[in-house]
Amino acid sequence: MTLPSCPLPLPDSLDEDALVTLAHGGGGRLMRRLIEDVFAAEFDNQWMREGHDGAILEALPGRPVLTTDSFVVSPLFFPGGDIGELAVCGTVNDLAMCGATPRYLTTGFVIEEGFSIADLRRVVRSMARAAASAGVQIVTGDTKVVERGKADGLFINTAGLGFVRDGEETRPSRVEVGDAILVSGDVGRHGVAVLAAREGLGLETDLLSDCAPVAGAARALIDAGIEVHCMRDLTRGGLATALVELATSVDLCLSIDETKVPVIGAVRGAAELLGLDPLYVANEGRFVAIVRGADAERCLEVLASEAQAASRDALTPFAPALIGEVRQAPAGRVLATTTTGAERLLGMLSGEQLPRIC
Repeated sequence: MTLPSCPLPLPDSLDEDALVTLAHGGGGRLMRRLIEDVFAAEFDNQWMREGHDGAILEALPGRPVLTTDSFVVSPLFFPGGDIGELAVCGTVNDLAMCGATPRYLTTGFVIEEGFSIADLRRVVRSMARAAASAGVQIVTGDTKVVERGKADGLFINTAGLGFVRDGEETRPSRVEVGDAILVSGDVGRHGVAVLAAREGLGLETDLLSDCAPVAGAARALIDAGIEVHCMRDLTRGGLATALVELATSVDLCLSIDETKVPVIGAVRGAAELLGLDPLYVANEGRFVAIVRGADAERCLEVLASEAQAASRDALTPFAPALIGEVRQAPAGRVLATTTTGAERLLGMLSGEQLPRIC
């Protein structure tokens, strides 16, 4: 008679050359080791140490603001950032665009079987650094492991919770004729940096993604007493898509001078080479602010001060710019004055210009 045999226990080592296995998502010892040694160790705080099914939070000193996002960038590591930093910054920035102070994040990881433990640690550490920089706490999370070929390495979902005080919220409905339109810095860096890394373009420049939290700059505008009517971060679809979405929402005309939109030489050159319009290329650390017209110059001063303090690239500082104004007509349209003095109509991006950039 053949006796049944028991499989050998899987090693629970999390050495740098180890790989994620399906057992790391199975709810047992390996999953507990992964959570404790990789996630909880980096996201260490009172909520993580409690080990509960959720985070019981303190009362917020204002109205709660909630957002969520998912991140599937390829490649996972790119010049100037990675999927971990991107996940934190993207969610924090969405809260900031509502006039909110970001406070808490949750995170969910979908990891493909065979993913490197070393790369996972790198991503988690990047998230921890970005959260500390943005002044937020990652308070709870979830981990799932799927079979090879089902997740392209790693997907991350985040949710963010913040608060906004009365009178500080920004929303499209506050936009009015005569408002000024400003952009917080040069556009198109993130999309070009990711594309160059993915396709191995070998650009003759050390171009970095603009991936960064913008909550500090958004808060500085509000604290300066500037009447900020609306803000929008410039992610997929870039500046043009954000403006078109706003114009459609408020049924007013957003008129910009294309020559005043800051685009650094490396981005402009790569865009021309690849047939891209920089106004439609993604960003992850830039936003458009629509403020009362009388506050335009003061807004520019505050943004310039914040940009100087936050710049990671001394060779190409990202100067903010006053780029346009809100008009009555043509309603629901975005008009851009070109280098020739003609006006062109900016529409929604058709199709997917740059896949997997966030």
